[in-house]
Amino acid sequence: MIRLIATDLDGTLLRRDGSISERTRKALGNAREAGLPVVFVTARPPRDLHAIAHDLGITGLAVCSNGALLYDVAEDRVMRQETLPTAVALELIGELRRSDPHFSFATEHGHKVGREDAFPTAMFDGFVHHHEPRVDPVHTLCDEDLIKILVHHPAHGIDDLHALIAALAGDRVAVTHSGAPFVEFGALGVSKASGLLHLGQDLGIEAHEIIAFGDMPNDIPMLTLAGRGVAVANAHPHVLAAARETTHTNEEDGVARVIETLLG
Repeated sequence: MIRLIATDLDGTLLRRDGSISERTRKALGNAREAGLPVVFVTARPPRDLHAIAHDLGITGLAVCSNGALLYDVAEDRVMRQETLPTAVALELIGELRRSDPHFSFATEHGHKVGREDAFPTAMFDGFVHHHEPRVDPVHTLCDEDLIKILVHHPAHGIDDLHALIAALAGDRVAVTHSGAPFVEFGALGVSKASGLLHLGQDLGIEAHEIIAFGDMPNDIPMLTLAGRGVAVANAHPHVLAAARETTHTNEEDGVARVIETLLG
């Protein structure tokens, strides 16, 4: 018995241009009318989620920043957060920089972001900013509570960069990537799965009662946790291998097609 629909946004529910098809809108609306909550589980911070949720009439709770934030959409309020210890972040940043000076870093704080001057500004295109990104050396940017660190390198492909950082980090942080041209690391133990578990506990819903949809490596913990983990056909190869099911691509309304079947 499925009691909750959990879905990633970019590359999964949203089309390449960031839009949401009418078929998907209808499927989500029908699910809510049938008493099935729809929950967004995303790498996006709350400020990037609010407008999408409002557009679709989604209220209730959402999981943001790869599981670090539990967000109440209706109240526009963070209910729970798991911060990245500053000392751990600075230690790993120092090791990366000593290994290669071409690394650059940005910081995510939930309500705003910061970046080093060398971190490419194009990576912030399309972000919602209630405050303009703060530009400072990374050790200065870490003087506020951290949600996660973004790491860029101009010469490494994203999968290679992920493997390099994960090997260096060991069991100090949680390392992942979500399809953007940077790798992210946050507090150890934090993932979309941990965030979804906390949300489920608040709603009295167990993992086996959840259907989850995703497309990128940061979705794998959520897809393996859920009773039904579904990858869209355009997903990363590692996601396709980990998911129990595959649906059509995000351009072909893959999530909507499964929801339609679910509702009968």
